[in-house]
This record gives sequence, structure tokens and C-alpha cells, in this order.
Amino acid sequence: MLADLSQRLHDPIIYAIPAVFLILAIELLAIHFDDDERDRFSMADTRANVLTGIFALIISSVLRTIALIFYAWLYVYVAPWHLDAGAWYTWVILFIGVDLTIYVYHRMTHRIRLLWAGHQVHHSSQYLNTSVALRRKWAQWFEKLMWLPLPLLGVPPVLVFTMHSLHLLYGLFAHTEKIGKLPRPFEAVLVTPSHHRVHHGSDPEYLDKNYGSILIIWDRMFGSFQEETHRPTYGLTKPLTSTNIWRIQMNEFLGMFRDIRHADGWRARLGYVFGPPGWQPTPPQEKTPVSEAARV
Repeated sequence: MLADLSQRLHDPIIYAIPAVFLILAIELLAIHFDDDERDRFSMADTRANVLTGIFALIISSVLRTIALIFYAWLYVYVAPWHLDAGAWYTWVILFIGVDLTIYVYHRMTHRIRLLWAGHQVHHSSQYLNTSVALRRKWAQWFEKLMWLPLPLLGVPPVLVFTMHSLHLLYGLFAHTEKIGKLPRPFEAVLVTPSHHRVHHGSDPEYLDKNYGSILIIWDRMFGSFQEETHRPTYGLTKPLTSTNIWRIQMNEFLGMFRDIRHADGWRARLGYVFGPPGWQPTPPQEKTPVSEAARV
């Protein structure tokens, strides 16, 4: 168990930080010096993305270390078997398991307001470039619990977190407008920038589509796939224009608490927490007056 915990220090994200900022700088310079794309970039928005990402990384590192202790205990004492970390089939199970888990969790964050209150941080930018990949929520408590099935299936916990980090790094590639559509075989299987641009769109036809992380096949299988047909309108359906990192993080939580405070009854309060974003209680239907004939 201690050996697994020590491996947590070798997070691919930590090693990749210099490359991440280099990619970010190259793309932003390319946008800045392109007259046709200059309005697709905001220094204030980028600064908010980077600051948000730095604090998210710190929070994630702390929570991941705590979660790894719990998952290591499950793996050692509860899992009925242990998969060989060096076996090819373990890595196949790991890759598919992590990718499918992210798809399911990602879909939940769009359908349960309590989870959306955190996830909306990532969707609140009105731009799409690699810096938006850093715009992550600080409310990460449930995100660290979603991996529970994998250690119970005997997958070494440290490998789960390592694979998740690789998925996050892949997200840098997906958050850009500088790459158009790729050849059809790639578009059919992988999450491409075209697919992920759709996911960040607030247009009605783009809402709640393309949840995949690396594989787009889950969206195609479960009916949440949408082809990119036009440049999306990025951001929330109710745009958030603030670049204050605290406002970005708390915007939807404040709205949720406000709705709960003014809710009429516990059913409505629970609906505002666990219902989908935008949920409203059904207004009581007016009773149809009973005619005098019916009373007889």
C-alpha cells in the first residue's frame, strides 16, 4: 500500500506542466496574430482559466492522495482478486474502465444540479482554447469517489489515477478551434476537437452532447452524440461574464442555494438540488370546478 502511495508523487500532470504552458503560449500567440481570430481570445479570460487551474491542481492533489489511501485499502483488503499491473489485459480493462466511468460521471454532472454547480465552471468561458482545459472546478469531492468500482475489480488504484491524468492531458488537444475535423476514422472513434467544441456549445442542438473523454463511441452507443454542423456559441445558456475566479466557482452554487431558500416545501428543495439544471417545480394544476349536475 505504501508503495502505491509513493507512486502518487509521479503524476503525469506534474511532469507535463512545462509542456502544457508551452502549448498554451503557442496557441494564444497564433490566435493573437491572426486578425480573423483575435476576437476568439481574451487575456482576462485566459488569466482566470490559469488561476482556476492552479488552485484546482492543488485541491486535486490533496483529495487524490486522501482518496488513494481509501482505494488502496479497498484494493488490498476488499477486492476479491488483484490484476497484474504489468499484464496487457489489465491496461485494456483500465483504459476502457476509466473512459466509461468518465463518460457516466460526466453525463451525471449535466443532469444533477448539485454536480452541475461544480462542473459549470468548465463551461462558463465564452471562448474555447487550450487554457479552457485548465478551467476546472474546485468542488471535487464526488469526482474522487467515482472510481470506486475499479479498485473493487482489482485494478491497482495508482494506475486508475495515472490513467485519469492522461485523460486530462488529452483534453488539451480537444479544447481548441485551431484544429478542424480530422479524417473520418479518427472522428468515428476518438473525441476530437470538433466533437468537444459541440460539447462546449450552448446552442439548443448542442446542449448535453458528446460527453466522451478519449473515446466518442460511448456517445454514439448511448444516444448523446452530435456532429458539429456550425461554430458553437460557447458558454452557459445564461452567460457568465465575470472573470473573478471566486464568482466563476460559486455562481451556480449561489443560484442553487437561492432557489432552495425560496422553495415551497421539501420536494421542491430536493428538486433544486438533485433535479437537472433549470428544474422547476410543477405548478399545481387548477382544479376544474365540479358542475352542479355532477354533484347530484
